[in-house]
Amino acid sequence: MIVLSSAAHSHVNQERLRPENALYKANQAALLTSHLLILSFPHCFSLLHCLLVWWEPPWVAISSKIFDITWGDQRAKILNGGKLLTLSLDKDSGSGFRSKNEYLFGRIDMQIKLVSGNSAGTVTTFYLSSQGSTHDEIDFEFLGNVTGEPYIMHTNVFSQGKGNKEQQFHLWFDPTKAFHTYSIVWNQQRIIFLVDNIPIRVFHNSESIGVPFPTKQPMRIYSSLWNADDWATQGGLVKTDWTQAPFTASYRNFNANACVWSPGSSCTSASPNSVQDSSWQAQALDASGRNRLRWVQQKYMIYNYCTDLKRFPQGIPAECKRSRFL
Repeated sequence: MIVLSSAAHSHVNQERLRPENALYKANQAALLTSHLLILSFPHCFSLLHCLLVWWEPPWVAISSKIFDITWGDQRAKILNGGKLLTLSLDKDSGSGFRSKNEYLFGRIDMQIKLVSGNSAGTVTTFYLSSQGSTHDEIDFEFLGNVTGEPYIMHTNVFSQGKGNKEQQFHLWFDPTKAFHTYSIVWNQQRIIFLVDNIPIRVFHNSESIGVPFPTKQPMRIYSSLWNADDWATQGGLVKTDWTQAPFTASYRNFNANACVWSPGSSCTSASPNSVQDSSWQAQALDASGRNRLRWVQQKYMIYNYCTDLKRFPQGIPAECKRSRFL
């Protein structure tokens, strides 16, 4: 064995750090790239996170083989061979679609561009739901606003027919200018809401303390565009301006990496069915994910049922006693 003296170690390290050394140049380039990415995307917390933000699932076309137009007559249209689906709203009716398949756990992604201009009174939705009075539901709802004012992104979770678990956010971008990816990860441990792969909310399974959690009912994917000017914008004070109709929301690039349910199927976190990969089964937030969640909730959350003491004078719901950042 050859043992280097401390002086020799110092000489070797100096050689490695000389500017003309290839390793030094590579390290500096990587650091510069990371720095530029983080400066360019202020919601990035690391180079790894920037790369995760850019990650996209394996998109599939939106087609009549996957979705049924459920209402609205010709106001819902599948265009360009499934590259685009549009929903429209006019004074007579809105429109909507749903998935043919039912799912029990998985990750669902959809790219959406919301109604532009004066969208006050309109609601665009993307959600999972079962049926019946004790249904389960996982919601994204986008509440329109007057021109120049931000959308409100409304999230909620229902289990066994019980909801009242609202969190609302403004977005850090204009959701009407381009498509953005809205995702739901649903496994037996938690539900994660993501926007452009950034976690904005986590709802944990707290059945152990008596809080219902959706684990047994398969759900379909639904989307709709409808008029709700009795409550959607400023509590119903601002009504829909029908001179701006038709209002149109656009959808593209759908992905369901999920367990497709059928009678007799086994959809548990240990037995996936018809999925590309099973990473969603135990998906949770790492330290970087928790930092991103804090960033969103501290800067962009505008309502959290867990802090609404007027609504819950007898005490906040049991699940709220757990840190929302875990």
